[in-house]
Amino acid sequence: MASTVQYRIKLLNLCVLVSCFVHQVNGYGGGWQSAHATFYGGSDAAGTMGGACGYGNLYSQGYGTSTAALSTALFNNGLSCGACYQMKCNADPKWCRSSTITVTATNFCPPNYALASDNGGWCNPPRRHFDLAQPAFLKIAEYRAGIVPVVFRRVACAKKGGMRFTINGHSYFNLVLITNVGGAGDVHTVSIKGSRTGWKPMTRNWGQNWQSNSFLDGQSLSFRVIASDGRTLTANNMVPHGWQFGQTFEGPQF
Repeated sequence: MASTVQYRIKLLNLCVLVSCFVHQVNGYGGGWQSAHATFYGGSDAAGTMGGACGYGNLYSQGYGTSTAALSTALFNNGLSCGACYQMKCNADPKWCRSSTITVTATNFCPPNYALASDNGGWCNPPRRHFDLAQPAFLKIAEYRAGIVPVVFRRVACAKKGGMRFTINGHSYFNLVLITNVGGAGDVHTVSIKGSRTGWKPMTRNWGQNWQSNSFLDGQSLSFRVIASDGRTLTANNMVPHGWQFGQTFEGPQF
């Protein structure tokens, strides 16, 4: 009996270690790193809507004003869309405030090679940089600062409700936007299954828009999503057979 209990404890510890290793390999759950932050989008963050992740209206999608555009070094060609970062202003007592914020990656901050990396070209590679929605920036720094040094780390995304799937496109071109992803937040692999098909891999079109060229009209749909930390979520028959393009469906959550 004792040996069985000890075996189970060792197995549990091993699972915890493997989980931590997977998270840290993907930058999720690691330590603090240095970067800089600026702001954009105006006092109501209206200028942050849309963006390179494809989320559209960040208010209606639930992201609000706690968002950031990532520099090339962090954006990972769009695969970082949906990732969450905890951040605080660092080592600038004149401009820093004491708050710590958590933001979701919803946009890309493009490089500006016409300007030096330390004088306006803040998002030029290889700089790690966050262009925050203005309301988020003002929680950690004074408006007049313009740019501040920060420390950041990847954290789990806490989202209300389930993962959401918005189906756009047309027959033979299904473009599915995946939003409100908890856990790691950033989706790296998606598969789709119709009620009359097997599982089919989807390709990432842009941001978090995933594409399938299969004819799936009139079929109930299932999705399998794998996040950057390796966790897999399967939503069987989540979308009823009478679905229409433009509709959004809510599934389970990590």
